Amino acid sequence: MEVSSKENTHFFSNNTILPVDRSSFKSESSASKEKQSCCGGIKIFLGALSFVYFAKALSGSYLKSTITQIERRFDIPSSLVGVIDGSFEIGNLLIIILVSYFGAKLHRPRIIGAGCLIMSAGTFLIAMPQFFMGRYRYERFPSTINSTVSLSPCLQDKSQTPLSALEKSQAKINAGCEKEAGSSMWIYVLLGNLLRGIGETPIQPLGIAYIDDYAVEENAALYIGCVQTVAIIGPIFGFLLGSLCAKLYVDIGFVDLDSVTISPKDVQWVGAWWLGYLIAGLISILAGIPFWFLPRHLPKPEGRKDSSTSSEHSRFITEDNKDQGTSSWQQAKIAEMAKGNSLDIIPAVILSLACLLFLLFCLADFLPSLKNLFGNPVYILYLCASIIQFNSLIGMVTYKPKYIEQQYGQTSSKTNFVIGLINIPAVAFGIFSGGLIMKRFGVGVVGAAKLSLGSSFFGYLLLLSLFAMGCGNSEVAGLTVSYHGAKPMSDHEQALFSECNSGCSCSRNDWDPICGENGVTYVSPCLAGCRASSGTGKNTVFFNCSCVVGTFESSQSSSAVVGPCQKGNECPKMFLYFLVISVITSYTLSVGGTPGYILLLRCIKPHLKSFALGIYTLAIRVLAGIPAPVYFGVAIDTTCLKWGSKRCGGRGACRLYDASALRYVYLGLTLVLGTVSIFFSVAVLWVLRKKSSPQDETLSANGERGACGTKSRKDNFVNSDQFIQSTYWPEKETRL
Repeated sequence: MEVSSKENTHFFSNNTILPVDRSSFKSESSASKEKQSCCGGIKIFLGALSFVYFAKALSGSYLKSTITQIERRFDIPSSLVGVIDGSFEIGNLLIIILVSYFGAKLHRPRIIGAGCLIMSAGTFLIAMPQFFMGRYRYERFPSTINSTVSLSPCLQDKSQTPLSALEKSQAKINAGCEKEAGSSMWIYVLLGNLLRGIGETPIQPLGIAYIDDYAVEENAALYIGCVQTVAIIGPIFGFLLGSLCAKLYVDIGFVDLDSVTISPKDVQWVGAWWLGYLIAGLISILAGIPFWFLPRHLPKPEGRKDSSTSSEHSRFITEDNKDQGTSSWQQAKIAEMAKGNSLDIIPAVILSLACLLFLLFCLADFLPSLKNLFGNPVYILYLCASIIQFNSLIGMVTYKPKYIEQQYGQTSSKTNFVIGLINIPAVAFGIFSGGLIMKRFGVGVVGAAKLSLGSSFFGYLLLLSLFAMGCGNSEVAGLTVSYHGAKPMSDHEQALFSECNSGCSCSRNDWDPICGENGVTYVSPCLAGCRASSGTGKNTVFFNCSCVVGTFESSQSSSAVVGPCQKGNECPKMFLYFLVISVITSYTLSVGGTPGYILLLRCIKPHLKSFALGIYTLAIRVLAGIPAPVYFGVAIDTTCLKWGSKRCGGRGACRLYDASALRYVYLGLTLVLGTVSIFFSVAVLWVLRKKSSPQDETLSANGERGACGTKSRKDNFVNSDQFIQSTYWPEKETRL
């Protein structure tokens, strides 16, 4: 005891110098305050970024829910709607490289705030055409629009129509033509969506990198997972908002709703698509406000100051790349020393020249960094697989509402409600399950590649079963069936005319469907041979329709009502089966999202992480986001049976699709692209297996060493990165 007390006395006597103690206490106190400040600041940023992810996901998903509404409102084909949808990706393309590469050198929170303002301005611009173009006009027989003139649908002689009524109608058409000829208001929708893309660009690369820079390493993955989880909620509200607005008539508040003679089940119905954009724009403004008050830098956590302990190092990073990174660091240090020694003597002109040389140095470093990325076989193969898979998913979800409406006869409101309330929660649960599986079973990088490949394979296999879950074509006289019940001729325009309506002066361009008492839909009352009508508006009933009974000579009186006939009794059951398989497919594909992204992050150099994500996002947008909606739309247009006509001539939006052809084109194109992406995923797994020994995989399962990581960092990979979501994955999965 005495010896021990003497040793303690000697120890404290040698270490009780007051200045050292005070500095140590101050150091501990400042470190504690720094930690609290760091934690508080990063949590505020986390909350603000989560709200921004919610806002951008809401506006993006709302656009998907209004695709058919925009097509009908502006009377444009699906291919042009695809161009409008792809303009968002074009906006990203314009500045994604600059933002991802130089954004870290600027005030990142304020750049994100400015992006939110631009995004809200674009959202408001999309809604503006509603206030500058005239009221929505749809095709209807005059007697159904509360007309005071009694007209016969089958105009055997033009003289039976009062001259004043014809002149008035022609005057309205001419006035409308003058207005339509001088404006193409859909261009404003395209420009607004392009602005949305520009404003959204800095949110992902700068926001995620900011969290990764200033969060405690073991919390970074959790924070990023929280952001991506909140982003999943955005599409839910986006599609539900789309469902609500689709129930409201497009000109609500501007016209008397009692005078509207169409219902949401009619293919000419257009909901209040513009209203949701005003709401989404307001939310984007609110989301950007906090970023103007956040600091440029936060105190770095103590554990993150030593960059040598980063878990991003990978065995797939070659030694020469490591040497190159060291050399770049040494050059930066030499430049810093030179600048420090000459700062007091260099004139202002030479300082400007030095800034220019520094910019050139950054540009000179760009190409080697790009070469480094594309020299990584895992990165380039995973990039190819993602590009093709995104082509499949972007095209599929862009036109999914249209497919459900045309294939199963559902309204736009119900379609958006189903997608928002059923499909998207399944996606969120699938992403969570993917991260949970990796954490629970300690999945290594090779295991992550297997899990990603397996989810894609089984997801597209389930999608294959949807070919058997379609509805037949609606029975439309002259288009899908003849007036006598047989299959129509190949020339649908000529098949619209028959003996039963040969005595009527009908136009083949009209689309004013009525449902005959025999269960067959007719393109217009005139083509149905109807010679009398009673009632007004939605309650109009047509009588003496010679084509309804199938023969012109029949003396039996037959009738028809306004609107198309409903699809067969088996269609609701098929729609239920479709929903079940669609939900399971969404869940299965989303399980592989987190493992695939972990694979991407583990096989790139630490200092190239943001740049690699920027290139990844750029490639997805250019090679998938822009072209996929366009060529999917062109393919879908080929299945159209009946095109609408614009008031001044020319082809408008499609009124009726061949349900069987639409199913084969829509699902077939999706599956072909998905199958090709699976082959690239197999190649990724083959490269990983080739570069990793069986011993590495065994150790990886035990948590000692990963197939794509170093010995000392495997545990950090399992514990910290399993919940990192794909930069693009939430949007990718909401497209299911």
